[in-house]
Parts: sequence; structure tokens; C-alpha cells
Amino acid sequence: MELFGNTTTQRQVERSIVRWREDEAKVEDDVVTVEEPLELRVGGVSIAVIMRTPRDDFDLAAGFLLTEGLIDGPAAIGAISYCASAEPPNEKNVIEVKVAAGRHFDHEQLKRNFYASSSCGVCGKASIEAITCRVPALQSDLELAPDLLCALPDKMRQAQAVFECTGSLHAAALFDEQGELILLREDVGRHNAVDKLVGAFALRGESVPRRSVLLVSGRTSFEIVQKAMAAGIAMVAAVSAPSSLAVDLAAAAGMTLVGFLRGRGFNIYAGAERVVANMPIIESAE
Repeated sequence: MELFGNTTTQRQVERSIVRWREDEAKVEDDVVTVEEPLELRVGGVSIAVIMRTPRDDFDLAAGFLLTEGLIDGPAAIGAISYCASAEPPNEKNVIEVKVAAGRHFDHEQLKRNFYASSSCGVCGKASIEAITCRVPALQSDLELAPDLLCALPDKMRQAQAVFECTGSLHAAALFDEQGELILLREDVGRHNAVDKLVGAFALRGESVPRRSVLLVSGRTSFEIVQKAMAAGIAMVAAVSAPSSLAVDLAAAAGMTLVGFLRGRGFNIYAGAERVVANMPIIESAE
């Protein structure tokens, strides 16, 4: 696989603001997160425009292709580069992907089946049945203790360098079964952060470790669960709530889905058998 560029670009800028605190208003400079469009082309054909935070763009492109089911594995990627013909100021906002020799990218299938990425919900997603037919049910003997799960949000926050400056970036973090951080990616979009994380493994020719848990900031949408499922991740946790379709897809996929992971508590929405505790689960009274 050939890589060109993928250089670190600016992810934060200063803007003048009025900071209001109780009975005082002051004009100050503040740091905000950069958001720019990234056009993704495969074989010279534009397939998507993704709003993202610049950096790890090749990871994002590779992960997007994998988690949306547009390629069948890391080996399908031949080369990724910034488009040499892109005009200023978009030299780093257009990515060209070439498929590997002997591989075919079906643009017509893309037109028939592709559903646009969005951080706002389903937005035209195919049915749960279609997703579960495309990706096999998850098989994993991963088990985690409640105390280990509860420690993950603080570990993720400590690793979010840019979030500490801007307060506006989402994160996707992958932890092993001992609770050690494997990899973290940040972006203005939750789904982009997941794609960057998955793509980082893909560009090394690797799959996401099967005995690992994905922690995402914010809520868990259908899209986040679908992307985790496509990457073979059997446990997803979030600091906020999942949507109803996210819960339904997680259950259908055999995934463990944890929400409201805060302080010393959390909710398990699917796959409770992977969370092992020395206490019984009390059934609610009818």
C-alpha cells in the first residue's frame, strides 16, 4: 500500500469572542476546533464529502471505505494520496484512493446501496436486516468487569489533547481487556473519529483487535454501532445514551452496548453477558 502526504494540519484556531460570566462580559481570544470538508474520490470518482477535523485524513478515508462496506478489507486499498490537481485552498481537502491491483470498485453498486454519513441519525440508512445480512454476527468471548468499564472515560479524557484546548472534539478510543488504551482518534464528528480509528489499523494492514472495547464520546447512534459491527468490535460503550435503532442493531448483531458510562454507573442495552460482576441482576417487578 502506498501512502503520500498525510501530514499534520491545523486542528485549532483562535477566534475573538465575548465571554459572559455572571455580571461581567469580556472580549477575549478563544481556541476553537477547525472543521473543513474532505472530498473522497475512488478511481477519480467523487463518492462522498465528509465534514471533519483536519488530521489523520488517510485514516478517515480508509476507515470510511471499510465501515461503510465499500471495500472488503485493507488489502483492497492500493494507494491513498491528496489530489494533486486540487486548487487552493483545498490541496489538503481532496483525497484520491486507488484500489489495489486486481480489485474492482463497483461505482454502480455504490449508487444503488450507499447511504450518506451523518451524525444526526439514520438519514436514509438501510434496514437493520440489510446490515446484518452484509456483516456476520459478532463472535467474541471478551468479558469486562464493571470497575474496569467505569475507569475508561477518565482514561479517554486524559488522552484527548485537543479536546482539552477546545472542548469541542469527539473521541473514539479503543481499549484492551485490561483497560489499557490501544488507540484514540478525535474529530468534530463521532462517526469520523470511529472511521479514523478503524482506518489507522487498516493502513497498517491490520484488523481491529477482537478482544477490545470501543468507547465513544457523546451518544451512540445507529451509525456508530453499524461501523463498529463492520470492524468486528463486539463491545461499544458511550458516556451518553444510544438511540433505539442503535440498541436494536446491537442486539441483532450480538454486540454489547453500554450507555451513560459516568462515574460509578452505566446502563447495558444489549449483550449483558460480557459485563461480569459478582452480583445478581435483579429483575424488575411486573
